[in-house]
Amino acid sequence: MSDEQGSGRAGARVTTRAGDGGETSLFGPGRVRKTDSRIAALGDLDEAQAALGVARAALDAEPKATVLELQRGLYVVMSEVATPADRRGRLPQRIDAAAVATIDALSSRLRAASPVEGRFVIPGDAAAAAALDLARTIVRRAERTVVALVDSGSADGTHVLPWLNRLSDVVFLLARAAEAAGTAD
Repeated sequence: MSDEQGSGRAGARVTTRAGDGGETSLFGPGRVRKTDSRIAALGDLDEAQAALGVARAALDAEPKATVLELQRGLYVVMSEVATPADRRGRLPQRIDAAAVATIDALSSRLRAASPVEGRFVIPGDAAAAAALDLARTIVRRAERTVVALVDSGSADGTHVLPWLNRLSDVVFLLARAAEAAGTAD
C-alpha cells in the first residue's frame, strides 16, 4: 500500500507532466531546457550517485558507511550545481574547504591502509571492487561536465572541483581495498 493510500501522508508526486515539453526546473525561478548544460551535469552526478549506491549494496559495513557519506557529499554538489549563483548563499550546506580537507584525510587513511601497486587495473576481480570502479568512471565523467559548467561561469568550482577530483581518487582506493579484502558475491 502506498503512502497516499493508507497512512494519511501524501507521497511525492512522481509524474508531474511539467517536463513534457522538454523543460525542467532548477533551484530558483524559471525553467530550463532539458538539454541545458546544468541538467546534463546533474544527470551525470545523479548517475554517479546511483552507481555508488550499487557499489554500496555490495560492500561490507565499514566501507558501506564510507560510501554513504560520499553519496551525501555528492548530493551537496548536486544542490550547488542546481542552484543559480545568486541563490547559492541560501543553501543549508555547501562544499567548502573543510569538506575538501575531510575527503583528503579519507584518501590518506585509505592509502595508508591499502597501498596501491603501480599497475593498471583491469576491473572484475571482485564484484564490489568492479562496482566501485564503474562508479569511479562515472564520477570522472560527472567531474568533466561540472568543469565545463565552471568554465562557462554557470557553477562555482572553487571547492566543488577539488572535492569531485578527490572523490574519484577515494572511490579508486575503496575499490582496491575491496579487491584486497576479496569482497565478492
